Amino acid sequence: MPNIKSAKKRVLVNKTKAARNRSANSALKTAIKKANVAIETNAADKAAVVAVAVKKIDQAAAKGLIHKNNAARKKSALVTKLNKA
Repeated sequence: MPNIKSAKKRVLVNKTKAARNRSANSALKTAIKKANVAIETNAADKAAVVAVAVKKIDQAAAKGLIHKNNAARKKSALVTKLNKA
């Protein structure tokens, strides 16, 4: 455990940020899974679900949770899968 006041604060701040990042990553993965399921089951609202997933991917990239090239690759894969279906 840190002794210095600023180090103690860093521990608390890092814990808060880690929880926020974990939540955002979970939401991102859930959105991508929902989009993949919608495409595979040929759901009526698959385009809307993919749009939501693309938005989540963009938000994750903007927050620095994933790299911008990773985001582009994920979006490209989803849209390509949607267009083939």
